[in-house]
Amino acid sequence: MSLCGGSGHSAAPRPRPRVAQMSRRPELLCGAAIVLGCALLVTLKVTCSRAKDVTMAAEVPVNFFSSRSPVLDLFRGQLDYADYIRQDSEVALYFFYAPWCGQSIAAREEIEQVASRLADQVLFVAVNCWWNQGKCRKQKHFFYFPVIYLYHRSFGPIEYKGPMSAVYIEKFVRRVMTPLLYISSRSKLLDILSYYEPGVLGYFEFNASPQPPGYLTFFTSALHSLKKDYLGTIHFGVITDKQIAKEISLTRSGSVYLHRHVNTSLIYPSEVMNYTAENICKWALENRETFIRWLRPHGGKSLLLNNELKKGPALFLFIPFNPLAESHPLLDEITKVALEYNNCNKSQAAEPVLQHLKDANSPAFESIVPHARTQVADTYSITKYPCCNTVVLPQWHSISRTHNVCELCVNQTVGVKPSKVNVPQCNFLEIEAALDSFYLKEHTFFQFVSNTIECSNFLSFYSPFSYYTACCRTVNRGLINLISSEKTIFQTPKVAFSSHGKKGKDDTQHSIPHIEDRNCFTPDLRINGTHITGLSCRTNKTLNLYLLDSNLFWMYAERLGASRSTHGKEFAAIVDLKEEAHYILDQNQTLIKSTLENFIQNFSTLYSPLRRHLVGDSSVHFPAEHIITEVTTNTFRDVVVLSEKDVLLLYYAQWCGFCASLNHIFIQLARLLPPNNFTVARIDVTRNDLPWEFVTDRLPTILFFPYNRKDKSVKFPEDFSVTLPNLLKFILHYSSLPSAAPDSESCTKECPQKERVLQQEHISHLRSEIQKLRSEVSALHQAQDQLEAQLSEARREEQKLQQQKCTLEKQHSILQLHSEQLQALYEQKNRELEEMAEKLQELADASENLLTENALLKVLLASMEGKLENKGETKKSIQSEETLSTHNTGPVLTAIDKLHERERLDASNIDTTVTEHKENRTE
Repeated sequence: MSLCGGSGHSAAPRPRPRVAQMSRRPELLCGAAIVLGCALLVTLKVTCSRAKDVTMAAEVPVNFFSSRSPVLDLFRGQLDYADYIRQDSEVALYFFYAPWCGQSIAAREEIEQVASRLADQVLFVAVNCWWNQGKCRKQKHFFYFPVIYLYHRSFGPIEYKGPMSAVYIEKFVRRVMTPLLYISSRSKLLDILSYYEPGVLGYFEFNASPQPPGYLTFFTSALHSLKKDYLGTIHFGVITDKQIAKEISLTRSGSVYLHRHVNTSLIYPSEVMNYTAENICKWALENRETFIRWLRPHGGKSLLLNNELKKGPALFLFIPFNPLAESHPLLDEITKVALEYNNCNKSQAAEPVLQHLKDANSPAFESIVPHARTQVADTYSITKYPCCNTVVLPQWHSISRTHNVCELCVNQTVGVKPSKVNVPQCNFLEIEAALDSFYLKEHTFFQFVSNTIECSNFLSFYSPFSYYTACCRTVNRGLINLISSEKTIFQTPKVAFSSHGKKGKDDTQHSIPHIEDRNCFTPDLRINGTHITGLSCRTNKTLNLYLLDSNLFWMYAERLGASRSTHGKEFAAIVDLKEEAHYILDQNQTLIKSTLENFIQNFSTLYSPLRRHLVGDSSVHFPAEHIITEVTTNTFRDVVVLSEKDVLLLYYAQWCGFCASLNHIFIQLARLLPPNNFTVARIDVTRNDLPWEFVTDRLPTILFFPYNRKDKSVKFPEDFSVTLPNLLKFILHYSSLPSAAPDSESCTKECPQKERVLQQEHISHLRSEIQKLRSEVSALHQAQDQLEAQLSEARREEQKLQQQKCTLEKQHSILQLHSEQLQALYEQKNRELEEMAEKLQELADASENLLTENALLKVLLASMEGKLENKGETKKSIQSEETLSTHNTGPVLTAIDKLHERERLDASNIDTTVTEHKENRTE
């Protein structure tokens, strides 16, 4: 064994000194590997990668509301905490904001004002929904700020989309707090029926149950209406008294009633539609009457007004409005006008109910109530409400010799009525049949003087229940009297109808009636109404009425022509987009019911006395010594029409680039023409309106207004180029047209003398102009010389730049070559670094193996040391035995020899193991 071990040890190769040192101290190898790896990573980071953009973390948000504010500010976006505390409140308002948003900052003070008044009833919570680490930002995805949500117990959210004003927000919050009005008396019922806004009333009996069936559904429908109608234009009420419910025909608990002023009121069809909150709300919104609407544009670029103007002529009324006020006298007058204007049937259906509700304290009230419906039905008698139409007779008709306007009505035959009498529905066929019969029955009319109103009745050929009534009168055909006449309403004559042409005379009638006004011919039609009653259905110029709060949207009133000095901020304007007409109510008049009615009636007449309002830009001021005169709407008449000079007017706009290119031509033209006889002017047509006869459809446009012939203005030909010679030829041609030839007798010796003076003035003016031109030519020559010198200098600079360009191109090629070499070197270094990385990885693996083997060697050495200690103890025991028993020498020697033999074997095994480990390390 010893020979094999010795031969193996002598045959092993001797390791190199550094490797042997590393094998004895493996921690050096690990440290070297770590250092090389770090160096490699740093090198790769610097040479191969580019620094990434670093985004600074968002700052921690701070309080948006003050600590003393009644609004709970969750500036970290704790939406879950807001939902938790909302469970203890009946009504809660969430104000979602972004700290950087200007509108959120502006609305903060408004929210605090509302919270200071309602904090004891409503929970106000502000949530920062912009911080990226808050739950609000993760759960809500708003496209705008601020956003206001309201919750009524578990119902919500109800988003508020109105103006960010304290009074409007508070009004909306109060509507959410009390969505239902409880009607306990006839006076309260009268109040809600008197509102111009539609009302939805529900009848529920609370005696049998604390919460009747359907009440919760009706309550939820009121909240649903606020979801879709944030203005709260529909009032929801609850009736608990059975007698009061009978006044509006509600007899069954759970029934719902929709009150309408002009059309027939409705009861919710629970047999056809499911009794759900969504269906009740949808039914009320679809069947409500909207005679007048509130408009709230969002910003100056809103298209809301444009969309409404496309529907037809619009009357915009600007009034200061406070939603929290208990009464609005001006609004009440405006709504009365709107109701009268749209009352096409002249329906009195709602008025008897309201009247007998007012007389509730009278002793005969109980006897009146059962017959209320009968009285209402009687008001629809067809004999009192005929279907009428105004007929303007043509010139060729024989009747037109003495009559030219007739009122033709379809009536119910007296004494013969169908089983069911309904409100008459005027249609084209009935009127056409009446016209046919009227022309066939013309012989029944008698010829009288022009101040007589003739009426005649004749039966219809198509219906046994109808007859026709025709009342005719002669009116003055002159339009001058129609426009200048102040009393344009034809008063009702006292005429008795008969079946065979009975007639009545009116000796005091000299004014001209409106063609659209039928009441002037039919006296029975004027029942508790005015001349504006039903006017929307008697004219082709029906108006849509809109209200705007002047406290918020006065800038729109100023754009429509309101004066900035108006103190009350009350303004009315009619805009007809199709006809491009624009009228405003005289701002010296107070906006009351009578002035508004006259304004609407004057617009609705066939020949309207209203004058089109022209919007001008009065803010532009130019100095008097300006070469070209700037014309506005207010100065157009004085500068152009009434001026005693020839005027050349340029139509332009700020966005017109070709118009701006003509400025130098007009400046030269203004310098050439004598200022005493010629005026060169321009007008911005985008900021200044002009009368229709002076409107153009293309820019630029040039008009010439000759002196004393302003009505014969001439347009510069479009096929001619706008140059100074062409303009001079155009002006000289049309300004030198011969005027009316003077009489030979009146022309004396003064005529040639005047002509000679004029010629001398022209010659002197031309000489001065020639002198100016010569000086300008010399100045131009000097400028030309300067330009030539500058051009030569520019050419030299250009040559220098060309040389610099060639030099730069050469340098660029050299740099490009260096760049390619560096790129190749860069790739080579990358490959070398990759190879070094692989070698370092191998060294790291070898170091791990050496560490493992080193641990094993330590274990073997420890075991061998233990064995050697055991051997020393064995020797000591043997020596003691030798001293004690000398007679046993032979056996002791034998034991000692065996012990020495074992030691040699163990030594040979240790040498063999060490040799193998050395060989492994060497490998």
